Amino acid sequence: MFGSILVRCSVVLSTVVMAVASLSAATSQARAEDVIRFGAPLPLTGPLAPEGIKQQQGYDLWAEQANKAGGISVGGKKYKVEIVYADYQSNTPRAVQTTEQMITQDNVNFLFGAFGSGAAKAASTVSEKYKVPTIAAAASSSQVYDQGYKYLFGTFTPNDTLTTPLTQIIKAKAPDVKKVAILARNDLFPLAIAQEMEKSAKANGLDVVYFEKYAIGTLDHSASLSQIKSLSPQWIFVTGYINDLLLVRKQMVDQQMKAPVVTMIAGPAYQDFIESAGQTAENITSASWWHPAEQYNGKDIFGTTSNFVKLFRDKYKSEPDYGQASAAVCGALFQLAIEKAGSLDRDKVRDALASLDVVTFWGPVKFGPNGQINSLEPPVFQIQGAKPVVLFPEAIKQGDLKLGVN
Repeated sequence: MFGSILVRCSVVLSTVVMAVASLSAATSQARAEDVIRFGAPLPLTGPLAPEGIKQQQGYDLWAEQANKAGGISVGGKKYKVEIVYADYQSNTPRAVQTTEQMITQDNVNFLFGAFGSGAAKAASTVSEKYKVPTIAAAASSSQVYDQGYKYLFGTFTPNDTLTTPLTQIIKAKAPDVKKVAILARNDLFPLAIAQEMEKSAKANGLDVVYFEKYAIGTLDHSASLSQIKSLSPQWIFVTGYINDLLLVRKQMVDQQMKAPVVTMIAGPAYQDFIESAGQTAENITSASWWHPAEQYNGKDIFGTTSNFVKLFRDKYKSEPDYGQASAAVCGALFQLAIEKAGSLDRDKVRDALASLDVVTFWGPVKFGPNGQINSLEPPVFQIQGAKPVVLFPEAIKQGDLKLGVN
């Protein structure tokens, strides 16, 4: 009898467990059905961590605003936003692996591209294979978009949209600048923009007296800088990321290198660079794809540029830069496209992205046939008084070019 009681208890317990499990599964399924999952592979550790963290801030701000508004509307139903992050540790092959894992194991609906042109291009082979719409928040090099892919989009205009106006400003405001020296990180975006700089310089009659690459992870630039110093260029142009450029700038100071014009891309747009470089950041010129001085009245979740800036300041207690803004607009563009498609079907959302022609807080957004945005006029700026001051375009100009760095 005691045995039969145990059997009956066991049956009851088993039934309860199964019921709880069914309820849990149903709840999980319902929850999953009410959520849109966005995969965001990022370099949250390693040398590119400063840039990766900035993108995460932009994605988080967008997700917060979208969810505060009830979520994304799909055919009359609201879906909450969930972002799935993974750290690929500043390693491009790992970015590719992470992207595949997000699609096949994490079951994300859509993707944000990996950071930088090199990683974004490599990882896009995976998202294209699985036909997952992807928006890259930090990929400007034409080599990313020349693969004939249908599912990849990017919020940065081509690199020459930065170097051409920059060169024209220097030519007009500093006619004595004749010789240019270029030092580039040997990585897809930094090298590509250095090559565009070389083209822009030659097209404007300047003499490129030095063009060399440095390896990723280089810590000692003294030999390259000594060579540049011996050539006495009036314009020194260096590409890389924040940590690279801070190191180069410090070693320039150590060698007492000065020139009428020093340009660094991409770093001076970030407050981190300005604070870390201190006085040695003064008068460094640069260019980026967005600036808080923009004054757009958008149709996205953020609305005006000023509202985006306010929301960012409130959340992070700092001024947003183009990296954070680009990440935020990637989310906002997905939201617009999903709501336009009225569906979570990937092909329908892809088609909605391809046909977007809309003003956002980031500016006017229209993707070209290759998926790269072709509707923006990126600002050129210079660090003056520990702040980026816009020199171009005229509509948001804040100051004039100053020559000489400290």
